[in-house]
Amino acid sequence: MRSRTGLLRLSLFALALTLAIPASAAPDVSPSRKDIQMVSPALDKYTQDRLLGEVWKRPGLSARDRSIVTVAALIGRNQTVALADHVKLALDHGVKPAEVSEIITHLAFYCGWANAISAIDIAKDVFAQRNIGPDQLPAASPALLPLNEAAEVDRAKRVNDQFGAMFPGVVQYTTDVLFRDLWLRPDLAPRDRSLVTISALIANGQVAQLTGHIPIGMNNGLTQPEIAEAITHLAFYVGWANVFSAMPVAKEVFEKRAR
Repeated sequence: MRSRTGLLRLSLFALALTLAIPASAAPDVSPSRKDIQMVSPALDKYTQDRLLGEVWKRPGLSARDRSIVTVAALIGRNQTVALADHVKLALDHGVKPAEVSEIITHLAFYCGWANAISAIDIAKDVFAQRNIGPDQLPAASPALLPLNEAAEVDRAKRVNDQFGAMFPGVVQYTTDVLFRDLWLRPDLAPRDRSLVTISALIANGQVAQLTGHIPIGMNNGLTQPEIAEAITHLAFYVGWANVFSAMPVAKEVFEKRAR
């Protein structure tokens, strides 16, 4: 019988090899390691030596956080071919079913409803396999976390001053639905919501939004080294071009914050 470490390594290997395949083109079954070796021995070596051998073992981010980053990136890019195994891995790494549920709900607003529905179609089977029932999921309308009223008033004023005259609907929904409701749902900590949001923004190349969301994340408890490590992790899952687009924006935010 394989050890838990061996099974985890095989699972990660299969996941790593499918993440670049668009959901629309992905086969129903992930390629095996033998399949990959038949086509690209070099990819097999990079997967074993670098991704599995180094990246997932780096100390700057916990395995739980790496799973959150990866699940957010997969949902953000609608790469459902690898999502089932990564949801399982996230649960194994200590992400609660309620947190998985909230990640999907949160990303409906940041990556689109269709991406969230696609993720639900995958996650429901994982939940069924693990006997995860309604009692382990968040309430539809829970008691919300306390709001930092001063910070929210400041944020709302800045957005309204910039966009309110021309896009009043977006501005109003941003206040009422996102920052006075979604971000206050209690089953995903604000720090983790920020990690999810930053990961999804980078995954989708929406780096302009990092100027607002990295400071929010740091205010919510993320550290600069953790954000830097999340970006390092994402290089392997969303591509070097996306992280190199994100790094100048993140660097500027870090430098301004240090002044």
